[in-house]
Amino acid sequence: MEQEELEELGLLREEVKRLRKMLALCTPTLAALLRRRGLDIYAKGPAGDLLIPEEGSADDWYEHMKHYSFRLYLRDVIKQQERFTVASLTRYATSDVTAGYTRYLAQAGVIEETDGAYRLSGGRIKSFGETLEWFAAQTLIREFQAEALWGVKFKRRLKSERPRTGGDYDVVAKIDGGILYMEVKSSPPKQIYQNEITAFLERTRQLAPEIAVFFMDTELRMKDKIVPMFDQALPGFKSLPGFESMTGAPSPVRLYKELFRIGDKMFIINAKGSVAMNIERVLGHYFGARMT
Repeated sequence: MEQEELEELGLLREEVKRLRKMLALCTPTLAALLRRRGLDIYAKGPAGDLLIPEEGSADDWYEHMKHYSFRLYLRDVIKQQERFTVASLTRYATSDVTAGYTRYLAQAGVIEETDGAYRLSGGRIKSFGETLEWFAAQTLIREFQAEALWGVKFKRRLKSERPRTGGDYDVVAKIDGGILYMEVKSSPPKQIYQNEITAFLERTRQLAPEIAVFFMDTELRMKDKIVPMFDQALPGFKSLPGFESMTGAPSPVRLYKELFRIGDKMFIINAKGSVAMNIERVLGHYFGARMT
């Protein structure tokens, strides 16, 4: 692509950001959109297992989190949190990169040195899940000017109604006057089970978002295990929004490499390349389909 074309593309993206900010001011809030669905938020953004610096710049932390190798590194830090060394963490990046990540965490106060090794400085962290949800929400906020929340729990406004599915919604966002729901998985495909796919589809049915995304923070293939599990679960969810016009049982169709769509409102994505770029592809397809 020529330099002139790249500059024009950059200007167009900035214009889209500006227009989205203007649209956000003219459309109902996320809370209002949820209330129209009979849902109130009673909990959000749990911090018990959130691994971010208490001091320093959230911007720096977000920029580091954009790198897949850094997210893999953080998973290992959490696994070995009571005692680890640079050598014990050098699995997914070079020793120089890993040493740089370790210096950054130490400077940010996330880890501390003790007896020639390191440990987490803020108490035990059970998993990387909450930190990944925070990052996914920040990506929607920072890259797409969305209003986004993570770790959301709902209660029904009418006491006689009960949510069909327990647990929380990993990420809920307002995009151009509609709701985007994202399920966020930090585990590799081999650790995902059929009941997790069914729970995602149940939550989608309950919330009825305009866009539903099943995101796995992996660069591994989705086609081998995740797509077949969706194929198995989807026949029981023909009534989901966006599936009404489909003939036969809904099924995943390749959108781009290891990104898949189910109809024009539900998507399966991974982290290959860039999380933000993959979300952009999802939004591009969704809004493009609305115009045809």
